[in-house]
Amino acid sequence: MSTTISASLVKELRDATGAGMMDCKRALEESGGDLEAARTLLRERGMAQAGKRAGRETTEGLVGYVLDGAVGSIAGIGCETEPVSKNDEFQSFCERVLKAVHADGPAAVEQFEDERVELVAKLGENIVVVGAERYEAPEGNVLGAYAHPPANKIGVLVELKGGRPELARQVAMHVSFAAPEWATKGDVPADVVAAERSIFLNSDEVQSKPEPAREKIVDGMLAKRFFAATPGGVLAEQAWIHDASLSVAKALEAEGATIVRFTRVSVAGS
Repeated sequence: MSTTISASLVKELRDATGAGMMDCKRALEESGGDLEAARTLLRERGMAQAGKRAGRETTEGLVGYVLDGAVGSIAGIGCETEPVSKNDEFQSFCERVLKAVHADGPAAVEQFEDERVELVAKLGENIVVVGAERYEAPEGNVLGAYAHPPANKIGVLVELKGGRPELARQVAMHVSFAAPEWATKGDVPADVVAAERSIFLNSDEVQSKPEPAREKIVDGMLAKRFFAATPGGVLAEQAWIHDASLSVAKALEAEGATIVRFTRVSVAGS
């Protein structure tokens, strides 16, 4: 004999879990009207669906940031389609994750795993936290942030030593476009530089030149094609997008600033 499930019980389960009405009704029928068992069943199904969707590419979503004096935070949440990125529940989830990161640091993301799984089941798409970071700037340092409009799929958090907040924001805008991998040349691992040097040195372009000139030619190639490359390369060595006649380092030097660190988060994967 099947259990008769009241509309009020279905509503109670829906309010508690956010799952669809029919999913709630089926879970209650299968659990004999036991509310807690039905909640467990919905969670298990959500985890199963999340597992099936885990491999799906997420090229949409939102990146947001918070700047509060000497503390700044950034978080990006990816989804599969633009409509879901505009969904109220998805955006609310993004906002709560960002607030938690700002309060407690990137590790706070872990506390949202169950909610993420439930949201995957409810919205029918893979949803992932693609990046999260929190900076605390000491006295004398400034923070800047930027999210590229209108989609807000790329965001950047920057810390400078010296300079102005507006300059830090300009650097964040540059990073969003130029996508550097390292802040300064000193941050590039020696083995990476050696590998690039070897590739250039053994190229036909260099091997066709007189041997005494090859090392100098490779130095120039490294400077232009690797350190100053966009995308990739080193932030300090890249051409400043606000004035291409300057490198980023030169632009900052003019204002007495240097790069401390940056974090670039992209839900688009680029």
